[in-house]
Amino acid sequence: MPEELPANVDWETEYNNRNRVPEHPEIIESWAIQAQDYRARNSGECDLRYGPSERNRLDLFYPTEKKRIPAGIHLFIHGGYWQAMDKSNFSHIARGLNERGHIVAIPSYTLCPQTSIASITDEVRLCAAYLWRRFERNLTVSGHSAGGHLATELLATDWTAWSPDLPSNVVSKAVAVSGLFDLRPLVHTTINTSLKLDEESALAASPAFRAPPDTAGLQTVVGENESSEFHRQCQIIIENWGASHVAGHDVVPGTNHFTVLEPYQDGNSSLVAACI
Repeated sequence: MPEELPANVDWETEYNNRNRVPEHPEIIESWAIQAQDYRARNSGECDLRYGPSERNRLDLFYPTEKKRIPAGIHLFIHGGYWQAMDKSNFSHIARGLNERGHIVAIPSYTLCPQTSIASITDEVRLCAAYLWRRFERNLTVSGHSAGGHLATELLATDWTAWSPDLPSNVVSKAVAVSGLFDLRPLVHTTINTSLKLDEESALAASPAFRAPPDTAGLQTVVGENESSEFHRQCQIIIENWGASHVAGHDVVPGTNHFTVLEPYQDGNSSLVAACI
């Protein structure tokens, strides 16, 4: 059984990132502007359907220098506590990886409360399967916040059991930026109004308490100025999965829960290097 949650923690304060970062509206607005500009500049493919639900669509962004064979295929999964945002806010995330020769896929997925976290996890599995079937290459995956949780779930998926036509190594590496691996604290926050988790379903959706995959393919990343709980989230999966399954941990200096994404736009950043 997992250890009990820390006592005397104000869970709402720890997990309400918008309250912790007063300038978050300007940051999120800047994401939309930068994303729109990047879509206008990059010759990609938009709104490709990967599954049956209305929001099961993805955008593909191609490398800056056209090559017959790309360096790799990367899947980025957006955050928003499984209940907000979509792919159109994050197109610019592809910039650094495109500079390094990688194709980048950015999907939307159905949001809570219209669906559950378990169902969202299956939707992003459909997305990863779509990409493998199209390119027949294993993927690297990253995600932010709730997306970090989903990226970790993809790494931990038994792909051949999930779909017999897929290889075991659909996902070779996952980078979880400000990831959530222990969902139990969210039960005690207003975030849970849409998630509708209870103690049992929160535990079932927490990758920190399941057996790790047979790879050292997970990298955790957190902003220096994030709450103590986001730092604990990284430490609990590092401790539970062990050094043989977690490739590394990086604290991005001077960043909060939102600005931690900025290094994605620099092809020479350590975050982009971790994703390839």
